[in-house]
Amino acid sequence: VLNVGNFYGLFIGVNEYENEEIVDLVKPVEDAKSLKALLLEYYEFSEDHAIMLENPTRGELIDTLENLASAVKANDSLLIFYAGHGHWDESFKQGYWLPSDAKQKSKSSWISNATIRDYIYGIKTKHTLLIADACFSGGLFRTRAAFKGESKLESTLFQMTSRKAITSGTLTEVPDDSVFMKYLLKNLESNQRRHLTSQDLFSRFKVAVMNNSVLNQVPQYGVVQGSGDEGGDFIFVKKKI
Repeated sequence: VLNVGNFYGLFIGVNEYENEEIVDLVKPVEDAKSLKALLLEYYEFSEDHAIMLENPTRGELIDTLENLASAVKANDSLLIFYAGHGHWDESFKQGYWLPSDAKQKSKSSWISNATIRDYIYGIKTKHTLLIADACFSGGLFRTRAAFKGESKLESTLFQMTSRKAITSGTLTEVPDDSVFMKYLLKNLESNQRRHLTSQDLFSRFKVAVMNNSVLNQVPQYGVVQGSGDEGGDFIFVKKKI
């Protein structure tokens, strides 16, 4: 029996950018809402603990992460989903999310992978899973290769703290109309298991994304380095019918 706490979900979609130099997108907000709705319907997520951020500014996103740090408890699980523009700065070897108030030539208005990592470390959940559908999102794993397979029982994986991430690609661009989201949602909806680890979920749809991506996407799964991972895994728990 898994002594699972509450499931929190933060769903971030950025379609519209204030700066005219940054191209608006079409699908991220819809994708974030679709994932939220699916998890509320089929899995042990509740509306009370599900937060939708539609076109947030940098400040709004950071404030929300701060509030989550105060709200979650040690046995809770947190899923963070981001869809929107991403950017890779080769000179700094750093990836960034671009919130709605991002400016093209001002990094102070961006959110770095390092900042996201620090919040994942600071929000003291039992398990945190980051899912990022953005260009260059694979930069989260720049310092380490993809995570290798686990054969432990779900109960063992739950007991060990985890800080994992699934991204839609490596250090490449990804399309606005996301094949990654198509197969992520499809596999979450079709899953029949009571307990589904994030690694099992990833293994189910990785090849489908690779085979159907026009931009040769290679989704990634791994540990968010330096964020407190101890070898466990995020576990999706299906609602009992």
